[in-house]
Amino acid sequence: MRDITIKLPETPLSDLGNMNVRSGNQVYRLTEIAELHEGVSPREIYRRNQNRIARVSAQLEPGIALQHVAGEIRTATADITLPADYSIRITGDEEKRQESMAGLGFALILSIVLVYMVMASQFESLIHPFTVILTIPFAITGSLLTFFILGRPLNIMALIGIIMLAGIAVNNSIILIDRINQLIREGMNRKDAIIYAGQQRIRPILMTSLTTILALLPLTIGMGESASLRSPMALAVIGGMVTSTLLTLVVIPCVYDVLDRLRRVSSSSAKG
Repeated sequence: MRDITIKLPETPLSDLGNMNVRSGNQVYRLTEIAELHEGVSPREIYRRNQNRIARVSAQLEPGIALQHVAGEIRTATADITLPADYSIRITGDEEKRQESMAGLGFALILSIVLVYMVMASQFESLIHPFTVILTIPFAITGSLLTFFILGRPLNIMALIGIIMLAGIAVNNSIILIDRINQLIREGMNRKDAIIYAGQQRIRPILMTSLTTILALLPLTIGMGESASLRSPMALAVIGGMVTSTLLTLVVIPCVYDVLDRLRRVSSSSAKG
Protein backbone atom coordinates (compact mmCIF):
# COMPACT_ATOMS: atom_id res chain seq x y z
CA MET A 1 0.00 0.00 0.00
CA ARG A 2 1.34 3.39 -0.98
CA ASP A 3 0.02 6.80 0.08
CA ILE A 4 -0.94 9.12 -2.75
CA THR A 5 -1.12 12.86 -2.10
CA ILE A 6 -3.03 15.05 -4.53
CA LYS A 7 -2.36 18.78 -4.48
CA LEU A 8 -4.03 21.60 -6.37
CA PRO A 9 -1.85 24.27 -7.90
CA GLU A 10 -1.22 27.18 -5.56
CA THR A 11 -3.57 29.98 -6.55
CA PRO A 12 -3.75 33.45 -4.94
CA LEU A 13 -7.09 34.45 -3.44
CA SER A 14 -7.46 37.23 -5.98
CA ASP A 15 -7.27 34.70 -8.83
CA LEU A 16 -9.47 32.09 -7.18
CA GLY A 17 -12.61 33.40 -8.88
CA ASN A 18 -11.01 32.99 -12.31
CA MET A 19 -10.60 29.24 -11.91
CA ASN A 20 -12.30 27.20 -14.63
CA VAL A 21 -14.64 24.39 -13.72
CA ARG A 22 -15.47 21.78 -16.38
CA SER A 23 -18.79 20.05 -16.61
CA GLY A 24 -18.65 17.67 -19.56
CA ASN A 25 -17.75 19.73 -22.60
CA GLN A 26 -18.71 23.02 -20.98
CA VAL A 27 -16.31 25.26 -19.07
CA TYR A 28 -17.53 27.66 -16.37
CA ARG A 29 -15.71 30.31 -14.46
CA LEU A 30 -15.97 29.81 -10.71
CA THR A 31 -17.50 33.23 -10.11
CA GLU A 32 -20.34 32.34 -12.52
CA ILE A 33 -21.57 29.42 -10.45
CA ALA A 34 -20.49 30.36 -6.91
CA GLU A 35 -20.15 33.33 -4.60
CA LEU A 36 -16.79 33.66 -2.87
CA HIS A 37 -16.50 35.09 0.63
CA GLU A 38 -13.48 35.44 2.87
CA GLY A 39 -13.87 34.11 6.42
CA VAL A 40 -11.94 32.95 9.45
CA SER A 41 -12.13 29.41 10.79
CA PRO A 42 -10.34 27.77 13.72
CA ARG A 43 -7.32 25.65 12.99
CA GLU A 44 -8.51 23.11 15.54
CA ILE A 45 -11.95 22.12 16.82
CA TYR A 46 -12.16 21.85 20.63
CA ARG A 47 -14.77 19.77 22.39
CA ARG A 48 -15.72 19.26 26.03
CA ASN A 49 -18.25 16.61 27.09
CA GLN A 50 -18.99 16.08 23.38
CA ASN A 51 -19.94 19.75 23.01
CA ARG A 52 -18.09 21.97 20.61
CA ILE A 53 -16.40 24.90 22.33
CA ALA A 54 -14.27 27.90 21.40
CA ARG A 55 -11.41 29.14 23.54
CA VAL A 56 -10.36 32.73 24.11
CA SER A 57 -7.14 33.23 26.07
CA ALA A 58 -4.95 36.17 27.04
CA GLN A 59 -1.98 37.02 29.23
CA LEU A 60 -2.40 39.04 32.41
CA GLU A 61 -0.37 42.16 33.02
CA PRO A 62 1.91 42.04 36.07
CA GLY A 63 0.22 43.15 39.28
CA ILE A 64 -3.36 42.45 38.12
CA ALA A 65 -5.26 39.78 40.04
CA LEU A 66 -6.95 36.97 38.15
CA GLN A 67 -10.26 37.33 40.02
CA HIS A 68 -10.47 41.02 39.12
CA VAL A 69 -10.06 40.26 35.43
CA ALA A 70 -12.58 37.42 35.67
CA GLY A 71 -15.09 39.81 37.25
CA GLU A 72 -14.59 42.34 34.45
CA ILE A 73 -15.10 39.60 31.86
CA ARG A 74 -18.36 38.53 33.51
CA THR A 75 -19.56 42.14 33.56
CA ALA A 76 -18.61 42.71 29.91
CA THR A 77 -20.29 39.50 28.71
CA ALA A 78 -23.43 39.77 30.86
CA ASP A 79 -25.35 41.78 28.24
CA ILE A 80 -24.43 39.56 25.29
CA THR A 81 -27.45 37.80 23.80
CA LEU A 82 -26.45 34.26 22.90
CA PRO A 83 -28.21 31.84 20.54
CA ALA A 84 -29.83 28.71 21.87
CA ASP A 85 -27.44 26.10 23.30
CA TYR A 86 -24.64 28.67 23.59
CA SER A 87 -23.04 29.84 26.82
CA ILE A 88 -19.98 31.73 28.06
CA ARG A 89 -17.87 30.19 30.81
CA ILE A 90 -14.60 31.26 32.40
CA THR A 91 -12.44 28.17 32.80
CA GLY A 92 -8.77 27.39 33.27
CA ASP A 93 -7.04 28.89 36.28
CA GLU A 94 -10.15 30.84 37.32
CA GLU A 95 -12.24 27.69 37.45
CA LYS A 96 -9.60 25.95 39.55
CA ARG A 97 -9.38 29.00 41.81
CA GLN A 98 -13.13 28.97 42.46
CA GLU A 99 -13.01 25.26 43.30
CA SER A 100 -10.11 25.84 45.70
CA MET A 101 -11.86 28.79 47.36
CA ALA A 102 -15.00 26.70 47.86
CA GLY A 103 -12.95 23.90 49.43
CA LEU A 104 -11.12 26.30 51.73
CA GLY A 105 -14.40 27.92 52.74
CA PHE A 106 -15.68 24.55 53.85
CA ALA A 107 -12.42 23.96 55.72
CA LEU A 108 -12.90 27.28 57.57
CA ILE A 109 -16.41 26.31 58.68
CA LEU A 110 -15.20 22.87 59.74
CA SER A 111 -12.34 24.37 61.75
CA ILE A 112 -14.75 26.65 63.63
CA VAL A 113 -17.01 23.69 64.44
CA LEU A 114 -14.07 21.63 65.69
CA VAL A 115 -12.79 24.49 67.85
CA TYR A 116 -16.25 24.91 69.36
CA MET A 117 -16.51 21.19 70.11
CA VAL A 118 -13.13 21.18 71.87
CA MET A 119 -14.02 24.27 73.90
CA ALA A 120 -17.41 22.83 74.87
CA SER A 121 -15.77 19.67 76.19
CA GLN A 122 -13.13 21.61 78.12
CA PHE A 123 -15.39 24.27 79.63
CA GLU A 124 -18.26 21.79 80.10
CA SER A 125 -20.60 24.48 78.87
CA LEU A 126 -22.23 25.59 75.61
CA ILE A 127 -22.30 29.30 76.50
CA HIS A 128 -18.67 30.10 77.29
CA PRO A 129 -17.26 28.38 74.14
CA PHE A 130 -19.60 30.58 72.10
CA THR A 131 -17.99 33.61 73.75
CA VAL A 132 -14.58 32.31 72.73
CA ILE A 133 -15.73 31.62 69.16
CA LEU A 134 -16.75 35.28 68.78
CA THR A 135 -13.05 36.10 68.54
CA ILE A 136 -12.89 34.48 65.10
CA PRO A 137 -15.23 37.00 63.36
CA PHE A 138 -13.16 39.80 64.91
CA ALA A 139 -10.01 38.24 63.50
CA ILE A 140 -11.52 37.71 60.03
CA THR A 141 -12.65 41.34 59.99
CA GLY A 142 -9.10 42.48 60.70
CA SER A 143 -7.72 40.31 57.90
CA LEU A 144 -10.21 41.61 55.34
CA LEU A 145 -9.63 45.19 56.47
CA THR A 146 -5.87 44.76 56.08
CA PHE A 147 -6.18 43.61 52.47
CA PHE A 148 -8.69 46.37 51.74
CA ILE A 149 -6.40 49.09 53.10
CA LEU A 150 -3.36 47.75 51.26
CA GLY A 151 -5.35 47.22 48.05
CA ARG A 152 -4.20 43.64 47.68
CA PRO A 153 -6.30 40.75 46.35
CA LEU A 154 -7.65 38.11 48.71
CA ASN A 155 -6.14 34.97 47.21
CA ILE A 156 -5.95 31.34 48.27
CA MET A 157 -2.92 31.85 50.52
CA ALA A 158 -4.74 34.64 52.34
CA LEU A 159 -7.69 32.31 52.94
CA ILE A 160 -5.31 29.71 54.34
CA GLY A 161 -4.06 32.36 56.76
CA ILE A 162 -7.65 33.10 57.80
CA ILE A 163 -8.19 29.40 58.48
CA MET A 164 -5.08 29.44 60.66
CA LEU A 165 -6.63 32.31 62.62
CA ALA A 166 -9.49 30.04 63.66
CA GLY A 167 -7.02 28.22 65.90
CA ILE A 168 -4.69 31.10 66.79
CA ALA A 169 -7.02 34.00 67.59
CA VAL A 170 -9.08 32.07 70.16
CA ASN A 171 -6.05 31.57 72.43
CA ASN A 172 -6.36 35.02 73.99
CA SER A 173 -10.05 34.53 74.73
CA ILE A 174 -9.36 31.13 76.28
CA ILE A 175 -6.79 32.65 78.62
CA LEU A 176 -9.21 35.40 79.69
CA ILE A 177 -12.38 33.30 79.99
CA ASP A 178 -10.64 30.53 81.89
CA ARG A 179 -9.29 32.97 84.46
CA ILE A 180 -12.73 34.56 84.92
CA ASN A 181 -14.24 31.14 85.57
CA GLN A 182 -11.52 30.35 88.10
CA LEU A 183 -12.18 33.54 90.05
CA ILE A 184 -15.93 32.95 90.04
CA ARG A 185 -15.43 29.43 91.37
CA GLU A 186 -13.30 30.89 94.15
CA GLY A 187 -16.27 32.99 95.28
CA MET A 188 -15.69 36.33 93.54
CA ASN A 189 -18.72 37.99 91.97
CA ARG A 190 -18.96 38.16 88.19
CA LYS A 191 -18.20 41.85 87.68
CA ASP A 192 -15.15 41.86 89.93
CA ALA A 193 -13.92 38.59 88.39
CA ILE A 194 -14.09 40.09 84.90
CA ILE A 195 -12.18 43.22 85.94
CA TYR A 196 -9.56 41.33 87.95
CA ALA A 197 -9.04 38.70 85.24
CA GLY A 198 -8.53 41.43 82.63
CA GLN A 199 -5.87 43.06 84.80
CA GLN A 200 -4.10 39.76 85.36
CA ARG A 201 -4.25 38.46 81.79
CA ILE A 202 -3.59 41.62 79.76
CA ARG A 203 0.18 41.09 79.86
CA PRO A 204 0.22 37.42 78.70
CA ILE A 205 -2.38 38.25 76.02
CA LEU A 206 -0.28 41.10 74.64
CA MET A 207 2.89 39.01 74.83
CA THR A 208 1.26 36.11 72.94
CA SER A 209 -0.10 38.37 70.21
CA LEU A 210 3.06 40.44 69.79
CA THR A 211 5.31 37.39 69.48
CA THR A 212 3.03 35.99 66.76
CA ILE A 213 2.85 39.30 64.89
CA LEU A 214 6.59 40.01 65.09
CA ALA A 215 7.47 36.47 64.01
CA LEU A 216 5.37 36.87 60.86
CA LEU A 217 6.61 40.33 59.90
CA PRO A 218 9.64 39.00 57.94
CA LEU A 219 7.28 37.00 55.75
CA THR A 220 5.34 40.11 54.76
CA ILE A 221 8.49 41.77 53.41
CA GLY A 222 10.11 38.55 52.23
CA MET A 223 12.24 38.50 49.12
CA GLY A 224 12.56 35.83 46.48
CA GLU A 225 10.35 34.05 43.98
CA SER A 226 7.97 32.63 46.59
CA ALA A 227 7.53 35.90 48.52
CA SER A 228 4.21 36.59 46.76
CA LEU A 229 2.90 33.28 48.11
CA ARG A 230 4.01 33.74 51.71
CA SER A 231 3.15 37.41 52.13
CA PRO A 232 -0.69 37.18 51.86
CA MET A 233 -0.84 34.41 54.46
CA ALA A 234 1.29 36.40 56.89
CA LEU A 235 -0.73 39.58 56.30
CA ALA A 236 -3.98 37.73 56.98
CA VAL A 237 -2.69 36.40 60.30
CA ILE A 238 -1.16 39.73 61.38
CA GLY A 239 -4.29 41.76 60.57
CA GLY A 240 -6.49 39.23 62.33
CA MET A 241 -4.29 39.09 65.42
CA VAL A 242 -4.28 42.88 65.81
CA THR A 243 -8.06 43.27 65.76
CA SER A 244 -8.79 40.09 67.71
CA THR A 245 -6.38 41.12 70.49
CA LEU A 246 -7.87 44.59 70.87
CA LEU A 247 -11.45 43.35 70.74
CA THR A 248 -10.72 40.44 73.07
CA LEU A 249 -9.76 42.87 75.80
CA VAL A 250 -12.82 45.09 75.23
CA VAL A 251 -15.69 43.11 73.71
CA ILE A 252 -15.22 39.58 75.06
CA PRO A 253 -15.60 40.60 78.76
CA CYS A 254 -18.84 42.43 77.90
CA VAL A 255 -20.17 39.47 75.94
CA TYR A 256 -19.24 37.13 78.78
CA ASP A 257 -21.14 39.33 81.25
CA VAL A 258 -24.27 39.43 79.08
CA LEU A 259 -24.32 35.71 78.27
CA ASP A 260 -23.62 34.71 81.86
CA ARG A 261 -26.55 36.84 83.04
CA LEU A 262 -28.82 35.20 80.46
CA ARG A 263 -27.61 31.78 81.51
CA ARG A 264 -28.37 32.48 85.18
CA VAL A 265 -31.80 33.94 84.33
CA SER A 266 -32.70 30.92 82.19
CA SER A 267 -31.47 28.56 84.92
CA SER A 268 -33.57 30.38 87.55
CA SER A 269 -36.64 30.25 85.29
CA ALA A 270 -36.16 26.54 84.68
CA LYS A 271 -35.90 25.85 88.42
CA GLY A 272 -38.93 28.00 89.16
